[in-house]
Amino acid sequence: MDLVTLGELILDMFPAELGRRHAEVSAFRPVPGGAPANVAVAAARLGAQTAFIGKVGEDPFGRFMADVLAREGVETRGMRFDPDARTTMNLMAQPDANSYDCLFYRNPGADTRLRPDELDVALLSETRAFHFGSLSLTDEPARSATKEAVKIARSAGALISYDVNYRPTLWQSPGEARDQALALIPHVHLVKVNEAELTLLTGAGDLATASAALLAPGPSLCVVTLGPDGSYFRVPAGGEHVPGFTVPTVDATGCGDAFIAGLLWQLVCRGDWRGRLTLAQLRPALRYANAVGALTATKQGVIPSLPTAAEVERFLGDVS
Repeated sequence: MDLVTLGELILDMFPAELGRRHAEVSAFRPVPGGAPANVAVAAARLGAQTAFIGKVGEDPFGRFMADVLAREGVETRGMRFDPDARTTMNLMAQPDANSYDCLFYRNPGADTRLRPDELDVALLSETRAFHFGSLSLTDEPARSATKEAVKIARSAGALISYDVNYRPTLWQSPGEARDQALALIPHVHLVKVNEAELTLLTGAGDLATASAALLAPGPSLCVVTLGPDGSYFRVPAGGEHVPGFTVPTVDATGCGDAFIAGLLWQLVCRGDWRGRLTLAQLRPALRYANAVGALTATKQGVIPSLPTAAEVERFLGDVS
């Protein structure tokens, strides 16, 4: 297995109009979502062998979304179905094409109820990379399940990737989110943040200082997504900005998920990832990841807009 992701598979409800608050939206369109599930699908479209571990409700939405992942070629044997909790829903409002506000219906959501004893240990032990986000850290028992999964995959030699993916309404306070996020940093190899998350975790204002602070506890690579401006990466040897691409943006939702899928695939697709965490190797890897994210912004909805490997290669050939 190239990549196993763990966390939330939820129903994203996309608004019919941009520029309206939640209460003003005329209708919502259901689309399968959840950052770790998006990453699994995105990497599968690029050519990776992927699997998803998580819990959904034993309800029509949960079964529907499991079927979507399976049709996309994602291994779903690590999924669990909860008869006592509903599949989490996220109603979205979009002030503009590049931003969105989330309103989660999760009281509790099935995704928060994944237990450590429900983990597929074989999947975690056989994968080359393991990716998770902070939404599975907000509540028990999913928090303990996530930590156990990290322990299993890391012990087996996998690249451990962590997307902070801060969602303020799912935490009691920014301080709680910061503490939980920082507690996992020493146990991962790759930490991915946006600029706001970088400031939340470090308090530092500039990319170089703040990203270096995140490397100090132990990660080998920190990546900062910058929206249309591309991305920035830092390893112990130094850091660099990798420019983005100009595309006609329709919906930027999920571009970060597509980006990290592209980066992880570049790190593991050619053998041992440890030899690819150099400045020379990371420049083209992040350029590729930027392209995957940019193409995702050209359509609405995350999974429907994720590009294939052929589409990414064609796009990079056209812009080079």
